[in-house]
Order: sequence, then structure tokens, then C-alpha cells
Amino acid sequence: MSIQQAYNQWSTTYDADRNRTRDLDQAVTRQCLAGLHCQAILELGCGTGKNTALYARAGQSVHALDFSAGMIGRARAKTTARNVTFSVADLTKPWPCADRTADLVACNLVLEHIKNLSFICSEASRILVESGLFFVCELHPFRQYAGTQASFQHRQQTVAIEAFVHHISDYTAAASAAGLALTDLREWWHEADHGQPPRLVSLMFEKAGR
Repeated sequence: MSIQQAYNQWSTTYDADRNRTRDLDQAVTRQCLAGLHCQAILELGCGTGKNTALYARAGQSVHALDFSAGMIGRARAKTTARNVTFSVADLTKPWPCADRTADLVACNLVLEHIKNLSFICSEASRILVESGLFFVCELHPFRQYAGTQASFQHRQQTVAIEAFVHHISDYTAAASAAGLALTDLREWWHEADHGQPPRLVSLMFEKAGR
């Protein structure tokens, strides 16, 4: 099953499933972006819109992308903010956005499913204005080393979704090559993760001026 097919299938239960990683990501995003106000935000991999409402409060306009029609359909149905537009888009191909049109690009729990980080960082840099921010929150590689990956239950079977292991240095190297400078890096645990490796890593990059 392709990644796209898996997320289309998962979309019907994604919000109702117990998912500590999803819940922690939402809390981390709120904390990292608290007080931030933007003109335009590009949300990569919006899924069912778990963070879209937050971005809608932080930005005057939000463009949310996802390649799963099922996921984005759920997001559209529950998003009431009038400053949000949705587009079905494959993030591994050029994004449907003009150059230098966003001051925040945000990416949550998406990049484990994308092999080429260099393309993602290049596109983010293209779309960001000077001094714009690229926020990334992803499954920590320590968890990936132990075999953790996104999965869900379907018809009493576990469906594991194809994933790629990205080391923290992979994120920073790809971003640096695209002109994005690391300004913040944090590791995060769910309250149930006592004695366990960090569950998530968040990184904030800033587009360097010319």
C-alpha cells in the first residue's frame, strides 16, 4: 500500500484513534509558536487539520497542503476559519506556491515519509520571505532507530506506513544547503514516556538574508 493510500484509509479514524505522538505534536506546536503572528503561513501535510486552527490564529492567511484527499477532506469539514485555503498537493513535487510568499512554513509529522529532505528545504527556502521561518516537528530518530513508525489499525490488522530514517544532522545539513539557518532545536517527551528516548524533535530555521 502506498503512503498516500494508507493516509486516505487512516483518515476515517485518525482523529479518534489514541495517538500520543499526534497529541504531543499539537502541544509542541502550540508551545513553540506561542505569540507568533504572521502575514502568510504555508502548512505542509495538514492531515485532518489538527494544527490548522492554530495556524489560522497565528497567520492572516494560511495555505494548507496535503496529498491525501481523505485527510484534507476531513480538515476542510472541521475548519471554520475563513483565512484558510486547502490544496491537494504532492510535497515531493514543486509546490503550488509563488516565490517569497510566506513568512512561516510549518511541517508536522510529515518528513519521515519523504526521502529527499533537500528538495523540501529548497522549496521552503524558495517560498519564504527573507528572515522567514521554517518550523519542523517530527518523530525523533531515536524512536526510528528502535523501529517506531507511523501505523494504524484497519480491519483488525496493523498497517505500517512506509518511512525513512532521518538523523538530526540530515535535517540541519539539508536546511543549511538551502540557506536556512538553525535557530532552535528541542527534544520532547509525552508524559507517558518516563525513562524512554525522546518522542519528537522540533527544529526552527530562519531564511538567511542576502
